[in-house]
Amino acid sequence: MAAKGSLATAIRTVRKARGLSQEAFSDVSSRTYMSLLERNLQSPTLHKLTELCEVMEVHPLTLLTLAYAGDSTRMADELLAQVRQELEAVLKERDAP
Repeated sequence: MAAKGSLATAIRTVRKARGLSQEAFSDVSSRTYMSLLERNLQSPTLHKLTELCEVMEVHPLTLLTLAYAGDSTRMADELLAQVRQELEAVLKERDAP
């Protein structure tokens, strides 16, 4: 499944929606790094993504959903239903004797 948008676009979208400047991330990142992320020239680690999401006050899954579903709430609903289904299957398989 390919991302409809991109993580870079999702980061920029949420940052701007929250009214945050790139400088607002100074406790966890440099402005230069934020610019690289938003221009899709660098990819964050999971740890860094979590730190960025804490500043933006969103769950990392929200950011990833936005990257995969773009601005389509219907696609987001379908994606989240798929995630729930796959999660339940993995946990069921894990707990199977």
